[in-house]
Amino acid sequence: MVGPQPRNTYTAAFLRGMREHGYVYGEHFVTEPRGGESRVERYPGLAAELVRLQVDVIVAVAPSLPAVKQATSTIPVVMAGSSDPVGEGFVQSLGHPGGNFTGLSFQGVELLGKRLELLKELVPGGAPVAVLWERGSLMAWQAVATAARERGWKLLSLEIRDGGEIEGAFKAATGARAGTLLVLTGVPFVSHAPQLAELAVKGRLPVMYPFRQFVEVGGLIAYSADLLDIWRRAAVFVDKILKGAKPADLPVEQPTKFELAINLKAAKALGLTIPPSLLLRADQVIE
Repeated sequence: MVGPQPRNTYTAAFLRGMREHGYVYGEHFVTEPRGGESRVERYPGLAAELVRLQVDVIVAVAPSLPAVKQATSTIPVVMAGSSDPVGEGFVQSLGHPGGNFTGLSFQGVELLGKRLELLKELVPGGAPVAVLWERGSLMAWQAVATAARERGWKLLSLEIRDGGEIEGAFKAATGARAGTLLVLTGVPFVSHAPQLAELAVKGRLPVMYPFRQFVEVGGLIAYSADLLDIWRRAAVFVDKILKGAKPADLPVEQPTKFELAINLKAAKALGLTIPPSLLLRADQVIE
């Protein structure tokens, strides 16, 4: 995340966006990167540290947003992706944010029905869909339950408190003869992405993930907004704020680019044939 050429792909996408708006790193701006290494308990301290530094703008993503909101009500905050900005209380409305937060939504809640449909297309039948979630994704779980109820599909709730309970949740899913598993957004899942992929193969369980990064480390399939595009577009908001605009007056932007990623190696390990209809729609196919 550090410097003008960071290895972190999302930070690099944001800096690319800044370059597109004419900003030269080190001449017009510098960054103060902070990462919690997927440990939620670190975010309040890191947010407070940035506030003490009196930075001009904070760019932050979903898991850290509550800590940033707690830390400041005056420094402009650009969301480089929030699942539900209004529902989670970061803005008053998408059109009129009203406070110090603005930025982009990745429509995490709205896309849940689509992910369920893709899973049913991948593995048709009446077997229940197991849903792996944690307390921070309660709203997402409620949205999934509503979407499944509307479609007449059975769900199996697998709530965990931390990453140490993931293996037990997979055993519960296979024990209940779930046909597929849907992983919701959550810090424990990001930090345990390789383990999720291994357990899926071990349990012969096709899994749908919330973001492409899970598929890149061995997961089967993911459907989401294009997060790299969201980080690049976060620079649009930073540019406007640095030129005097107030976050309260900058409407939150909805994603315009979505991506379906499929890992054929994972499919082979599961003994699963991906329907041609899905392969044709995939934006990224990992061989």
